[in-house]
Amino acid sequence: MSQKHLQSIHVSHYKHTAGCATEVMPTPDVVKISMSQHIGAPCKPLVAKGDYVKVGQLIGDTDAFVSAPIHSGVSGTVIALEEQRNAMGGIDTLVVIETDKKQEVYEGIKAPEVEDLAGFVKAIRESGLVGLGGASFPTHIKFNPRNIDDVHTLIVNAAECEPFITSDHRLMLENAEELIEGCQLVMKYIGLDEGYIGIEENKMDAIEHIDKLLAEKGITNIKTFKLQARYPKGAERVLVYEITGKTMNAGVLPADLGIILSNVTTIAFVGQYFKTGRPLTTKRITVDGDAVTTPKNIIAPIGTMISDVIEFCGGYKQEPRKILMGGPMMGRAIFSDEMPIVKNNNAILAFSKSQALVKEETACINCGRCHSACPFKLIPTALADAYERRDAQALSDLKVMQCMECGSCSYICPARRPLGFMNKLGKAVVKEAGL
Repeated sequence: MSQKHLQSIHVSHYKHTAGCATEVMPTPDVVKISMSQHIGAPCKPLVAKGDYVKVGQLIGDTDAFVSAPIHSGVSGTVIALEEQRNAMGGIDTLVVIETDKKQEVYEGIKAPEVEDLAGFVKAIRESGLVGLGGASFPTHIKFNPRNIDDVHTLIVNAAECEPFITSDHRLMLENAEELIEGCQLVMKYIGLDEGYIGIEENKMDAIEHIDKLLAEKGITNIKTFKLQARYPKGAERVLVYEITGKTMNAGVLPADLGIILSNVTTIAFVGQYFKTGRPLTTKRITVDGDAVTTPKNIIAPIGTMISDVIEFCGGYKQEPRKILMGGPMMGRAIFSDEMPIVKNNNAILAFSKSQALVKEETACINCGRCHSACPFKLIPTALADAYERRDAQALSDLKVMQCMECGSCSYICPARRPLGFMNKLGKAVVKEAGL
């Protein structure tokens, strides 16, 4: 295991809800389930207006390779198929279901029985599982890499380095059994020798709890790995280096280095699914921010409107200036709380004007803090200058494609320059130039 560290920054944790046990939200009156909940091709609705659906019933799918099916988390009647703009600016198709509050479970749901990797991968796809840490890449593809004979290590990303978010922390305290079982299943069917659960040192209760369970079960090939409580230790490429010492450049997949890497909630779901057979229909999320009356960790059906989630947390205590899906470093601002929870949501943060205020940008003072903060030693100021010139060659030479858009440079900049965002735009310039 690696004892080396990439450059990182200290970000105030704001883990207000770390001690808040997860509350199950009552079934809402209406859910709107998006058909675009994963990287790749969106699903096509398999239901129509007037259809009655049950919990766990398949309601969306596609034959596209990079995709994952979508299931209902409620029972009730489909009252509409509608379109809505999403946080990325695209248009999603939503299946709108008026719930009957009965939560009738779809017939035929049972724990999968598998004998080999092919059966395991098939079952994972049927569950609708995608990366639940934010990436939303269909998990069955990740669990079936081309170089299957060369992978040997499982890394579970339980760092949760973003401020405010504690949903993964609560999962480790409340569902550690499923997490360990998920690790064992993945390692068994993919044929992995060892597993590491990377957890930041500000979650010692989770580390101690998991270590105790592993010892009680006599499991020696799965270990916790204590990470520095610094940002961005949970980034894929940073985590691989921290645990293995292997450098993972842009475009390289963990499997190319012999690693299967997955989010802690994703792995815990595997353990749960192979016991119950119930597909992915609910999500645990953190609700926080100074505009929220009572911050909480909750479990809600996927498709629950954010406005209903906020109402369950006591509503707004002051007008929100900015609402985020995800954390303040890499999350996405949304234009309305009349949007549904999707599979890869791990937090909803609502900030007032005072907390959401972005200070006015001033001139660069050439302090070099952005360079010192970058895990990959890029030079954000030079990249920003190249972007402003739309100089694709310079952007490529300065390795803008290595940027993982963690936002550390923007956060640390005393001039409040949007350096991370300019890197994102700079990547588009390079791609457009075909470099």
